[in-house]
Amino acid sequence: MRRQGEEPGVSPRPAIVRDLGRQPYEPVWRGMQRFTDLRDEASIDEVWVVEHDPVFTLGQAGKPEHVLMPGDIPVIHVDRGGQVTYHGPGQIVVYPLLDLRRLRIGVRDYVCRIEQAVIDTLAEWNIGAQRRAGAPGVYVNDAKVAALGIRVRRGCTFHGLAFNAAMDLAPFGRINPCGYAGLQVTSVLDLGGPSSMDAMKPVLLDAMAAQFGLALQAAPPPDLADPLPVVAASSTQAA
Repeated sequence: MRRQGEEPGVSPRPAIVRDLGRQPYEPVWRGMQRFTDLRDEASIDEVWVVEHDPVFTLGQAGKPEHVLMPGDIPVIHVDRGGQVTYHGPGQIVVYPLLDLRRLRIGVRDYVCRIEQAVIDTLAEWNIGAQRRAGAPGVYVNDAKVAALGIRVRRGCTFHGLAFNAAMDLAPFGRINPCGYAGLQVTSVLDLGGPSSMDAMKPVLLDAMAAQFGLALQAAPPPDLADPLPVVAASSTQAA
């Protein structure tokens, strides 16, 4: 069955998927920046999957007053859109490093496709989810299960999706999530889904690949101290 977002008769584009495991936030952020700065029109797209150590990130428009009681969790000001969010163990974070010009989609469509991939993923466990007008992300019964914070530079994306899989949600009480006081958050586990992130990751990646017409090819994680060279699409296609 063809998922929403797939175009009939169009061959998927190759893309590299890298699972970075658990990592502190800042080296991954800097790695995304370097990847985006070094890539060109021939570079193959990549998708990075990671689980972060506990951290609050405050976007470009972020207001410090939305960080209520950070305590021992660090706060990092970053170059994505949006307000404040929390990353921590048990959350699947996906960073699509995509060339939107090559995919021929705009920023609004890009956001909608990521949201749809999450909605399709939750449907695998019979969890009904929705978008909310004016508040990017995915919600179940008015509680947010996935947050989006993106950046587009020269038509190429970085930052991305935080999907609450099976995590301690208490740190969200120390902030106004996404700048909304009292916003409820939830996780897939709390909604009756699986407790294993490993069970969720392939479903989510398959859904994202379908939305963007990608054929994902697994590759080792980058060396964040000395990132892997950006791969040209032609060299991967020939491999």
